Amino acid sequence: MFSGIVEEAAQVVALRQDKDNLHITLKCSFADELKIDQSVAHNGVCLTVVELPGDGTYTVTAIRETLLRSNLGELKPGDLVNLERSMKLDARLDGHIVQGHVDTTAICTSVVSEEGSWRYTFRYDFNRDLARRGYVTVDKGSVTVNGVSLTVCDPTENTFSVAIIPYTHDHTNFCRIEPGTKVNLEFDIIGKYIARISTLA
Repeated sequence: MFSGIVEEAAQVVALRQDKDNLHITLKCSFADELKIDQSVAHNGVCLTVVELPGDGTYTVTAIRETLLRSNLGELKPGDLVNLERSMKLDARLDGHIVQGHVDTTAICTSVVSEEGSWRYTFRYDFNRDLARRGYVTVDKGSVTVNGVSLTVCDPTENTFSVAIIPYTHDHTNFCRIEPGTKVNLEFDIIGKYIARISTLA
């Protein structure tokens, strides 16, 4: 379980294909604190640490299903990946409840400077059946974009915007998102539960 508060934007240093799996090696400041089998969110995708060579890098493995549902299959050496270690139960929940299970991807359609912040707009494929099950955005609700907990602005059937402050822009891979960039989305789990319960009532 995660909160959507990114700890670091880590750099991809190596990619290795193994049948349908992709082994991703990243360099980050807390690599030496990690343990084998530990869960870390990568652009919002929960992956397990499988290798720790002790040189400030670590490796995780993304399987075919993960690659199909997320943007991890498009990574290249040098790309930045948003990282978050799992929540501690005795810590404050600064973002919102994030599972690390990406629901779909979205495409950035615009980035607008707003005198000290940026407004990013994203478009995703609308599915009415999934929308009835809570896979939607709501105004002032929460959404996770590349692992970042954000507040939704101006949602439509298949688009929404988010406001990004300078700190988030500079400390996550939002600094590299531009029109045409694919991002990972996780819709709010509370909305999914409410939608599911309402269908059973």
